Amino acid sequence: MPPIAPQPVQLTCPNCGTAFRIGVYTLVDVGEQPELKQALLSGQLNVAVCPNCGTPSMLGAPLIYHDLAKQLCLVYFPQELNARPEEQERFIGDATSFLLRSLPPEAPRAYLLSPRRFLTMPSLLDAVLEGDGVTREMIEAQRQRIDLISQLAEALDDDDSFAKLVAEHRSALNPEFFATLSAFIQATPPDQRDSQQVLLLLLSRLQETLGMTEDGLPDGGDEEEEDAEMAELIERLHTASDDELELVVADLRPMIDYSFFEAWTDQIDALEQVGDTASAAALTERRTRILQIVEDMDREAQAMFEAGSAVLRDLLATPDPIAALRAEGTQVNEALLLALGANMAAAQRAGNLELAQQLDTLAETAAQVMEERLTPEQRFIGELLAAETPQDSTRLLRKNVAIIKPEFVKQLNELSEQEEKRGNKPASERLRQMAREAGAMLF
Repeated sequence: MPPIAPQPVQLTCPNCGTAFRIGVYTLVDVGEQPELKQALLSGQLNVAVCPNCGTPSMLGAPLIYHDLAKQLCLVYFPQELNARPEEQERFIGDATSFLLRSLPPEAPRAYLLSPRRFLTMPSLLDAVLEGDGVTREMIEAQRQRIDLISQLAEALDDDDSFAKLVAEHRSALNPEFFATLSAFIQATPPDQRDSQQVLLLLLSRLQETLGMTEDGLPDGGDEEEEDAEMAELIERLHTASDDELELVVADLRPMIDYSFFEAWTDQIDALEQVGDTASAAALTERRTRILQIVEDMDREAQAMFEAGSAVLRDLLATPDPIAALRAEGTQVNEALLLALGANMAAAQRAGNLELAQQLDTLAETAAQVMEERLTPEQRFIGELLAAETPQDSTRLLRKNVAIIKPEFVKQLNELSEQEEKRGNKPASERLRQMAREAGAMLF
């Protein structure tokens, strides 16, 4: 069955009077369009954002939620619609008839004949989450995180109000909060880019206000220990040679954040105050170089993540993501695995166990597809690297003499050079040693 398109409606912004069109969904069929479930749970479904002033508005529209796997059929009618009982029954009847026709012949049907009705959207969302195994306590905690995201987003234009909110709710800005915010950003439908930009701006402002740790979360550790670690970090990057700087930055990238550059700038200011302009200039030049390397790395990583995320969105929009993944061919790569891992972690932290399990299954299948594409030589190199000790690697080489050819030795040396450029010296040396042993077996 093709994806159900949203119904176009004409709206007028209540704030600035701008007229614009937006698509409204009245049926969320999880089996056909799983991405709509995530948009619903994150509060992004049927939200209109004015293209002129950015004012968001939740649209009052009836909604049918259908999940064949869990035999759920849930109905919500906004009270502000004042829909007559016969109108509601006609809407429900049309929707359930459509769903009945779309079901496979062997699928259960009785649950569609008695759909559960809800007076409020939060109560419907509770039923969806309970179907996923989420407890009431988890639901309430998530609702508080959503409320805080909404408050912070509304205060973005008022610096004082934003700072006050951050100070009041500092303890709530924890890993679960940032996982929820990230999940909201990922779940924003394509036709609501303005809403996504607001959430991205919120994430950026929080990062700038709080400073972020290696895990991307607000830092709350011991200040003296943090100062010592920061001083050591700056020293490593300051003393690194020009040739090895990129490798050192790559190794330390998780720790190079806003607070790092702030501390580096403090050192430059201190040198200028005592009149050591030469050292200050050297530090300034090195800071500029580090910033350029970080921006280049982040740009490449972002491009890789976005490419993988685009493939993942297309997969999740298909009726059978596993079959679609196997048909993707060359698009099943490290970028897709990166997007799967990031989204799976966000789903787990947000308590969305069903999505996390689906993504885990996709990741396993993607790894299998990539494994199937490997040549016998590449698989053998993987076995050699997985061996616990160098002696085990040597035994494997001696048991597989037939695969050892000049091209195989060349491949080992090339991989060694790649790992050396990435700064992974242990792996580089191990590959080089295996290349020497394999080369000796050719004679």
